[in-house]
Amino acid sequence: MAEDEFGLKEKVSKLPTTPGVYQFFDANGVIIYIGKAKNLKNRVSSYFVKTNQTSKTMVLVRKIRDLKYIVVNTEEDALLLENNLIKKYKPRYNILLKDDKTYPWICITKEAFPRVFTTRKFIRNGSEYFGPYTSVKYANTLISLVKSLYKLRTCNLSLNKSAVYSGKYKVCLEYHIGNCMGPCVGYVQEEEYMEYIAQIRNILKGNISSVIDLMTRKMKEYTISLQFEKAQEMKEAIEALRSHQAKSTIVSTSINDIDVFSYLEDEKYAYVNYLRIVHGAVNQVHTIELEKKLDESKESLLSFAIFEIRQLVNSRSKEILVPFYPDVLMEGMNYAIPQRGEKKQLLELSERNVKFFKMDRERQRGLRRQDSKLDLLNTIKNDLKLPRLPHRMECFDNSNIQGTNPVASCVVFIDGKPAKREYRRFHVKTVIGANDFASMEEILYRRYHRVLEEGGELPDLIVVDGGKGQLSSAVATLRKLDLLERVPIIGLAKQMEEIYYPGDKDPYLLAKTSVALKTLMHIRDEAHRFGITFHRKLREKKQTISVLSEIKGIGEKTEVSLLQYFKSVNAIKEASREELAKAIGPAKGNVVYDYFHSAMS
Repeated sequence: MAEDEFGLKEKVSKLPTTPGVYQFFDANGVIIYIGKAKNLKNRVSSYFVKTNQTSKTMVLVRKIRDLKYIVVNTEEDALLLENNLIKKYKPRYNILLKDDKTYPWICITKEAFPRVFTTRKFIRNGSEYFGPYTSVKYANTLISLVKSLYKLRTCNLSLNKSAVYSGKYKVCLEYHIGNCMGPCVGYVQEEEYMEYIAQIRNILKGNISSVIDLMTRKMKEYTISLQFEKAQEMKEAIEALRSHQAKSTIVSTSINDIDVFSYLEDEKYAYVNYLRIVHGAVNQVHTIELEKKLDESKESLLSFAIFEIRQLVNSRSKEILVPFYPDVLMEGMNYAIPQRGEKKQLLELSERNVKFFKMDRERQRGLRRQDSKLDLLNTIKNDLKLPRLPHRMECFDNSNIQGTNPVASCVVFIDGKPAKREYRRFHVKTVIGANDFASMEEILYRRYHRVLEEGGELPDLIVVDGGKGQLSSAVATLRKLDLLERVPIIGLAKQMEEIYYPGDKDPYLLAKTSVALKTLMHIRDEAHRFGITFHRKLREKKQTISVLSEIKGIGEKTEVSLLQYFKSVNAIKEASREELAKAIGPAKGNVVYDYFHSAMS
């Protein structure tokens, strides 16, 4: 066992029973897996118990040569450490987070007359950051809204009071075109400017209603004091905010500051959707995709995703809605599985989002596979100078040993991949002895004569295993069937991997690294494997029948009964008199027993 050979058994036996994180290393000292555990000893020991292990876990265990661990105080600490270490080392057998983008933030700078802008860099300099926004479009929409409502400065000038009131600066073009209020020359007081910043802060937090209420009061004050231009500007700002609010998904006026997570998985991937609910509206939506490497539980995958997403969006929500409980519940958080009402509807909204995300990813992967497939077929078409894309390729191979049991095989590749249901085996009927040329001629005639009779699909390329001789026989057959001009055919010789075309004296050589050549070799080797397997079965069957047929007093029906009961000749040889009697009766059982045991003595 691996743990005995590399001293792992002793290390596992000495592990503590506390929460922690464990690391598995391979022969090169590289971390290949990182995991968290409530009980380190129990969790790590489970890897070396062979019962109920999946094939993926068995592959991992075979590669383990060393282990290390880190003790922590709680399961939540273990989840945090595991998350950070996986990001740092990216072990081969850990789940792979497919979403590694840098998302934009909206920054309110810490300075006199603050600036507001989007950035992908989070700098801890006292400035306020909102986000990150997983939708760049949404972040840009918010910035556009802020710029349309408030004429904030965009320059990098240091606007301290002495500089402003000493006349150090002059207004720039932004002021003249109406995009800035001119704080650099004192055209707006800092107190008024900071009121606008407070409103922007509320908008970014999702509390748009309070900003609308404040603006409505201001508009009335301006109207009473006959400042109609300012009142009109305020009215337009209110309408802009209400328009933005209407575009947000309002879920409930009574629900505030909740995180919603939904989960969907297939054999290879897990998908987790996140909705952030602030002041009754969906403030943020994000979905991540996790590529599974081992057979991780959905509870552990959900834990990882919740922790990852909340870190990403800097969530401080205390209430979390989930479809099932994750394996680690973070302290101070209120987890709930809603059964009815508005919160249940929120979870269903998240589930619809994750479902559509999964469908979209599957479509994208399908398109990538389609592109890759077309690239391969185009390469083969160009390298082999074919008239069309070789969507369907068929390859033939003969198998015989010293002329016995001559058989042939036909394998079919569709779009570069084996189509095993289309494979065919042939007994060579008209050829006696080892004559590959005649056998090839017979098999191709039978194959394509039937295809033509039944109206079947002809291939875009025929490959025969062999050189000039085999190709000439195949060409003669296609000429008889009037297919030579309709179906391209080549021969592939084994020694130098030479390609032969009909009528050409010299072979055509492709580079050993050629994708087209590698594909042809794969098809040829598959045809050879398929044919040899068939030939071997025939020989074994013949040998089995010949051994049993040598026993006097045992007929064909008894041979079949014996093979059905014992499955092999070796099992028949090792059977006791009682077992043989049970299968074919005492008299015949004694005959078979005596034959094998007298022959062995």
